[in-house]
Amino acid sequence: MKAEEEPASAPAVAPLPKLLSALFYGACSFLIVLVNKSVLTTYRFPSPLFLGIGQMMTTILILYTSKLNKIINFPNFDKSIPKKLFPLPLIYVGNHISGLSSTSKLSLPMFTVLRKFTIPLTLLLEVIILGKRYSLSVILSVFAIIFGAFIAAGSDLAFSLGGYASVLLNDIFTAANGVYTKQKIDPKELGKYGVIFYNACFMVIPTILVSFFTGDLQQVTDFKQWTNVLFICQFLLSCILGFLLMYSTVLCSHYNSALTTTVVGAIKNVSIAYIGMLVGGDYIFSMLNFIGLNICMAGGLRYSFLTIRGQDSPKHLTDEENVISSAKS
Repeated sequence: MKAEEEPASAPAVAPLPKLLSALFYGACSFLIVLVNKSVLTTYRFPSPLFLGIGQMMTTILILYTSKLNKIINFPNFDKSIPKKLFPLPLIYVGNHISGLSSTSKLSLPMFTVLRKFTIPLTLLLEVIILGKRYSLSVILSVFAIIFGAFIAAGSDLAFSLGGYASVLLNDIFTAANGVYTKQKIDPKELGKYGVIFYNACFMVIPTILVSFFTGDLQQVTDFKQWTNVLFICQFLLSCILGFLLMYSTVLCSHYNSALTTTVVGAIKNVSIAYIGMLVGGDYIFSMLNFIGLNICMAGGLRYSFLTIRGQDSPKHLTDEENVISSAKS
């Protein structure tokens, strides 16, 4: 019991940066879902892949220009960087593409509900990859969110197998992205800007080639809304928000745990679900679905309460376990 009350071995982080980074991530994540939904659904933009390319190019341009003007700094490229980053670039592009694809295939409420499955996946990967441990209270709050998601998803009257598969695949990539990002920025060899910049650089060219050979670029070229000023503004806004989302994700994961970053996104998603009930016209009401959404929110609020009390800090090995580990080695 005493082992659970011991603080994590990592240095304590001031509450204000933790809170501000979480709020910044939540705001960026909230806005980009709404903007992407408008671009891909309202305007029927045919290529989530090309939208991802736009976000990657914007990221590269902003960070490289900032480096040239000495606003930020990250290491110049050398042959060791791909090894330092792997497998983040592959996870990064998978997260981008699956996330954009899933946004256009489901109603906002069901999209946000299914995204809750990112939370237990993140918790599991943190335990396996980072060797972290969480209290029983945190685990129970996580599974309350998932329980609510099961109820809501089970009563979805607008079921889409392809949409469900896309979102669940996106959940896997998102969880892996958060955990591996936390792992890569800890040594501070590349720094948060280097991780974001080189991720985008390594994957933008292969993504463009895939878009070209699959005929995706041709569909984009033939799209008739390129003369629509409102569409262009929303497309550019999505590109900028794509950069801000990547930056805020890394920032939040740096100051908090990857699990906290994921739960912030989940709480944000529930608020989007409530908005989707009132606007958008693609939500089909059912009592079980509504109950499930509220259970998700209750679990998220419970986790937030535990975060404020500091119980979300992952626990590391106890002194007794360290002795056992040392004896084995």
